[in-house]
Amino acid sequence: MLGDIATASQQTLKTVIGCRGIGLHSGQRVAMTLHPAPPNTGIVFRRTGSAVEIRANWANTIESPLCTVLSDGEGTRVGTVEHVMAALAGAEIDNAIVELDGPEVPIMDGSSAPFLFLIECAGIVEQDAARRAIKVLKPVSIVQDGASTALFPDDGFTMSFEIDFENPLIRRQELRLVFDAETFKTELSRARTFGLLDDVKRLRAAGFARGGSLDNAVVVGRDHVLNVGGLRYGDEFVRHKLLDAFGDLYLAGGPLIGCFRGVRSGHAHTKRLLTALFADDDAWCCATPSPATELGGIEWRDELQLAGE
Repeated sequence: MLGDIATASQQTLKTVIGCRGIGLHSGQRVAMTLHPAPPNTGIVFRRTGSAVEIRANWANTIESPLCTVLSDGEGTRVGTVEHVMAALAGAEIDNAIVELDGPEVPIMDGSSAPFLFLIECAGIVEQDAARRAIKVLKPVSIVQDGASTALFPDDGFTMSFEIDFENPLIRRQELRLVFDAETFKTELSRARTFGLLDDVKRLRAAGFARGGSLDNAVVVGRDHVLNVGGLRYGDEFVRHKLLDAFGDLYLAGGPLIGCFRGVRSGHAHTKRLLTALFADDDAWCCATPSPATELGGIEWRDELQLAGE
């Protein structure tokens, strides 16, 4: 999203690219293809066969306990969209069609790194249209079930997250990141989804994690991490929670200018936060690059302010 350096123009992919993998919760094999899209398309998920398209927008999400799910309201759903959304946000892709032949985005290795690699291989092209950002104008917060999320005004984009688990290998972790062009790739993209070994049987009995394995998730036992090679970051757990929130926030419909804070929160809390933000017309506005932007950074200004000049 936005930081000290960001592109002023909308961007899409240079070419079509795809991958195959397994759905984390469905356990089904899925083929995913990323397509370029015209300016102002946004991110759209397309289910092959039915040809149903669902815009990646907070208003099209339905609450699910362990992932973010998009729905067309008529029975077609696309699950676990957060990791590919995070990669698209981190690469500053404004317009793309994400085509799937199954009900869920493939989990790959449990992080956003494989999707970011696909985007880099496809290449990125600027388009003849200005980016539109969502600027937070006043604090908005959600507090529920011992968790909280909040958005605050800021000049760029920053995120912080705090987790607290009883498991002695996780415990309390907190991280704050100020985003620039490389932050997502270096600090978040490789952080994998994780779960507790004691929860695996319960989750599968409830219809979740049927495609989960040590190849696509960090599994934490009572006294050790089961994955060969251990963790990719010393605090990989809180970094993945930040990655999830980063992807969910891109469902705002564009990059954010503001500060996000999450405390023991999940996908449902972030959805409610975006719902609360857009329910208050005084809490946000659209912003575009200033015509006076100079090299070395982008000044984002309210559209209404620009219209009055």
